[in-house]
Amino acid sequence: MSEMIGILELLAAEAPSAEIADLLRRARTRGADPGTLARWEQAERLAHRVHTLFSRRQQREAELSALLDTARELTLPYDLDALLETITRRTRTLLGLDMAYISFRDAGTGGSSVRTADGHASALTVGLRVPGAYGLGDEAAARSVPIWTPDYLSDERLRHTGVLDDVVRAEGLRAIIAAPLKSGDDILGVLYAADRNIRHFTIGEVSLMSSLGDLAAVAIERARALERSRADVATLRSGTSRTKAQLVRARELARLHTGLVDHALAGRGLKGLVAELAAALRGAVQVKDAEHRTLAAAGAVPAVDAAEALEASRAASARRLPVALSTGTWVVPVMAANEELGVLLHHPHTPEHEAEEQLLLLAAQSVAVVLRLQRGEEAAASPFRDELFDDLLSSHRPARQILQRAGRLNVDLERPHVVVVIRPEGGEQGRVASWAAAYARRVDGLRSIQKGCVALLLPAVDSSASAAAVSAELSPLLGHPVTVGAAGPVSGPDLIQQTHQEARRCLDALISLGSTGAHASPEDLGFLGVLLSDNRDAAHFIAVTIGPVLDYDAQRTTELTRTLDAYFTAGGSPTHAAEALHVHPNTVSRRLERITELLGADWLKPEQALEVQVALRLHRTHELLRRKRGLGPAQAERPEAFAWPGEESADMA
Repeated sequence: MSEMIGILELLAAEAPSAEIADLLRRARTRGADPGTLARWEQAERLAHRVHTLFSRRQQREAELSALLDTARELTLPYDLDALLETITRRTRTLLGLDMAYISFRDAGTGGSSVRTADGHASALTVGLRVPGAYGLGDEAAARSVPIWTPDYLSDERLRHTGVLDDVVRAEGLRAIIAAPLKSGDDILGVLYAADRNIRHFTIGEVSLMSSLGDLAAVAIERARALERSRADVATLRSGTSRTKAQLVRARELARLHTGLVDHALAGRGLKGLVAELAAALRGAVQVKDAEHRTLAAAGAVPAVDAAEALEASRAASARRLPVALSTGTWVVPVMAANEELGVLLHHPHTPEHEAEEQLLLLAAQSVAVVLRLQRGEEAAASPFRDELFDDLLSSHRPARQILQRAGRLNVDLERPHVVVVIRPEGGEQGRVASWAAAYARRVDGLRSIQKGCVALLLPAVDSSASAAAVSAELSPLLGHPVTVGAAGPVSGPDLIQQTHQEARRCLDALISLGSTGAHASPEDLGFLGVLLSDNRDAAHFIAVTIGPVLDYDAQRTTELTRTLDAYFTAGGSPTHAAEALHVHPNTVSRRLERITELLGADWLKPEQALEVQVALRLHRTHELLRRKRGLGPAQAERPEAFAWPGEESADMA
């Protein structure tokens, strides 16, 4: 009886089975009778059964505890990929297997693809496509219960496919168990666990796998719902942000529109408005009138095919909406009611800065306001502007009065201006005068009719370019070339009358030379320009014509200028020039080669050769006058100012 009590005490203390076996061994050693030994053996068997029950219960408790920990872990707010990694890692750990993975079903193809894997070597990778109706997964999904096999490749009960068999063989897998991931009546996918040894899964392991599948399905559905909620929240936030951005943009457009209209009503002009639009639109802006002539521009708009531009302008006017050209330039109609005033061209600096349609229409509207205001102002102010130019050419009023009067007409006489004089041919003075009035308004200039010629006072810095522009625009209108003379630029009202006289002399020179229909300024006429100009800037003419030769002589103490003079005196003969200079003809040839390098290869052509000879003559006269005024050679190396013979200068006064 004491031995039986000892066994019970060992069972109560949860002692190992070896200690119970040790009690039976001691009883045999003491020589107990067969009946007693039989009772001992029966008690040992019962003790082992009780011990096994305890072990299984402990194992079950451990499994339930691990399952509970897993369930608790799966309730954390994972994103879907992180959740799947947690599920496969937990499954592999709880079952003590080599590998676990999850595949999701593809409703479109009927197959499935591996979404995540833990413990894999290389073959079973994420994204692996698994055909439908094959393998454990399809069987588990069809029956909605876990399906397992101790050795997958040799199990003939399963429907095999080469794709799965090759992967299982490459991974070295043997035992595999698959549990469906059920969400209501839907099968989301399959949870797999596998071992690289043959293994018969117990009922407890199958039950645990089923519980893991159920927990995983709930967690996956929850994660998906959470992701959908996050996406909905992000969409709502994005919509709210877009709405706020649209509201802010609408307010910005309203402020910009108000500013542009204020700018237009303030009378600051089209050029200022176009500059402001270029900054607001972040690109080049150009405004053209109804005849496609440029009225104002800020930045460079790329050239485009004329036919494409015309077609786009028509389409924009018909739709009253911006139209894009192939170059990325936008064509926007400038409309006032049903009247087409012109077009606005906008070319963004970069594609990212592409302007929105509403902003382009607001810009065009502000341009329309300015053009309508200018049209009204021009109609009212045109006679007064013409009278201003007439007074500048005929009266000697104080400059202060003239400037004040010009300011009231928005004419800035302090800016550089050129005078262009047009001689109409064929009795078309009326058409020329009408065109000149419109041209002057367009370029912010003035017009006057003097002695049968039409004069323009234009804000510009290049009289030759202004004459060419006037000729290029007016000649096609009249159907034949017009004769145009120009002079300037000058700043201030005092020199405008004198500049007008120079432009008239250029015009008269063209006519005298038989160049009717040509255009020129004093700069275009070479030494004739020096004779025609009231400024008589001979020093500039000398510097432009033979300045490099004079500089070379001054820097190197050579005699290229003297050689050049001797060459022309000798009628272009290097031999006779060498005799006059008392040098060898080869020396003259080398000097002439150096002169060609300095003046260019065309210096011996008749027209340029004449200018070179005139420049040499002016230079000699300059030196003579210098010596007469008592200046030393060092002071007379280069002319700083030229005084014509018989003309008083500051030095001679």
